[in-house]
Order: sequence, then structure tokens, then C-alpha cells
Amino acid sequence: MNDAAVAFRIVIPARYGATRLPGKPLRKLGDKTLIEHTLDAAHRAGAAEVIVATDDARIFDTVQQAGGRALMTSPDHRCGTDRLAEVAEHEGWAQDAIVVNLQGDEPGIEPALLQRVAGALASHSAAGIATVATPIREAKQLFDPHVVKVVCDHAGMASYFSRAPIPWVRGLFDAQAPVDALPADVTFLRHLGLYAYRVATLHTLARSEPSETERAESLEQLRALALGIGIHVSVIDAAPHMGVDTEDDLRRVERLLRTAAR
Repeated sequence: MNDAAVAFRIVIPARYGATRLPGKPLRKLGDKTLIEHTLDAAHRAGAAEVIVATDDARIFDTVQQAGGRALMTSPDHRCGTDRLAEVAEHEGWAQDAIVVNLQGDEPGIEPALLQRVAGALASHSAAGIATVATPIREAKQLFDPHVVKVVCDHAGMASYFSRAPIPWVRGLFDAQAPVDALPADVTFLRHLGLYAYRVATLHTLARSEPSETERAESLEQLRALALGIGIHVSVIDAAPHMGVDTEDDLRRVERLLRTAAR
């Protein structure tokens, strides 16, 4: 299947009150706000619709004034998935429709990656969710609890996600000494937070309580696995470097965007 030919929608959840960078969606990168740059990237992916889902009137107004479409959603949602489910219900999207969840702090996301994750979901009927991962090549990254790891089966379906180093290499990782190099014959994957959902899956997740593993690891995708929802994982060579969480990230991404525009 040609991934680019798959019909899909993009929803961009955008909250004003980010902990590490308050007001993040409205911070300026050059002459545009962060949410406007992300909206532009989403439109380049060729989605049937692009909607910013927010609970803040300032973000809503900024998107509308930029020519985009925004929806005001409940401020009480526990997570971005619940916000997507509200949008899908409001719009009356079919249960088998595909929705890509693009975080509002990804202004430099490659349109081809959005197409790829939507196409992967369309191509795998056993999956209710599709996502992406990239190889881990450094021990420091593998042992970092802020880096989420995923283990997949031979069909590319996720078996488990964890903040712990998985798979655990018995013998090598048991020693007290730090691991300097990872074994070449074991695959380690870093999960990236880009998802495509079937609408039916969004509604199932929104109606369900967090699972025990989700609460333990603070990883929402573990709720889907606990419910028996298949998650397909596409492996890409390298992670995009355009996420924004700090002031330093803003300056870095601004430089990258300026370079890309030349």
C-alpha cells in the first residue's frame, strides 16, 4: 500500500500550561508561533483534515487567525488521547477512520513520517494503533528512564513499553559496573511519541481506566496493550530533532528552521 495515498486526519492537542515551558504553543519562532509552525507541517502531510484541539482561547484564536481550524475541548481531559476522542466524537468520524496525533511542539516534523504512521495503521488490520521507534545505539540512552523503550515481535507489533532497559541482557547488565557498549546482536528500540489511531480505538481508550502497568510506568500506551489493542511499530533510522520542551530547545529549533528555509 502507498502510505501517502491513505486517507487520514491529524489532530494537534495543544495546552497552554506546559510545566517546563509555560505558554509553549504561543512562543515565537521567528515570525510565527510554535503552534503555527506545527500546523504548517501538518498541512504539508496531505491529511484530509487538520484540527488543533485546545482548552485555551488564546491558542484557539491564534490558530483561527492563521487560517487553521481549532476546536475548544474540555479542560478536564486526563491525556491527549481523551482530547482526540472528543474531537472524533464532535466531528462524527467513522469508527475505522485514521487519526494521527501530532504533538503541538513538533514544528519540524517530516510530512512523510506522518504519512508513514497513518499508512502503517491502514496496512495492519490487527493493529488499533501505529507508532514509530528508532534504534538505540548508546548505553546511556538505554538506561535513561526518560527514554521510553519498546520490544516488538517478529511482525512489528509491540510486546511491551518501559522506562527500564529492555530487553535486559542477562550477564552483561547484571554487573555493578557501568555498561560501556551495547551488544551488537541485540535490538534496542527507543519509542517516539507519534501515534495513529483508529477512531474506535480512541473511544475504547477514553472509556477505560488506566491499567496497573500504565500507572506504574506512567506510559499511556500500556493501557492499550492491557486491553489487548495491537500497536504496530515502524522503525526509522533516526529520531526527528525538532521537539520543544525548554528555552534551549526553542533556540535550537529556531536555528534549524532558519537553515531549512534557506
